[in-house]
Amino acid sequence: MIDCIFCKITNGEIPNYTVYEDEKVLAFLDIHPHAKGHTVVIPKVHAENYFDLNEDLLGHLSIGIKRTMEKIDKVLSPDGYNVGWNQGLVAGQVVPHLHIHIMPRYEGDGGGSMHSIINSAGEKTVEELGKLFAASSL
Repeated sequence: MIDCIFCKITNGEIPNYTVYEDEKVLAFLDIHPHAKGHTVVIPKVHAENYFDLNEDLLGHLSIGIKRTMEKIDKVLSPDGYNVGWNQGLVAGQVVPHLHIHIMPRYEGDGGGSMHSIINSAGEKTVEELGKLFAASSL
C-alpha cells in the first residue's frame, strides 16, 4: 500500500470537500487555498506525474478538469482561471501524486499569469532549441 495522502482521500480514509467526482477522477477543494474555490483534480489511480498515466486516463483526466471548471463556473462565477500542475520537486510538487490545480481568478485578486512563475529562458536561443527538437524523435 502506498502511503499517499491523495490515495487516502480517494479511498475515503481522509475527508474532503468534493467539487466533482466520477469513476476515474476526484476533484476537491484545496485545504490551503490560494484563491476562492482553489480546487485540485486527481486521477483515482496513483500516478506520481503526468508521464505515469496512459493516454486513456489522460483523456479522462482532461474531461474531469473541464467538468470541474464548469461546476466552479456555475457555483462561483470567476472572471478567469489559471490551470496547471507542478511536476517534480524543483517545480514545487509537494505531494507525489499527480494533481492539477484549478485557480479561479477574480478581477483585482493580485495574482499573475503563468508567465510570472519563472523568467529564466537559458543560454540557447529559440532557434537553437527548435533545431534540437527538430532533430529528436519520440
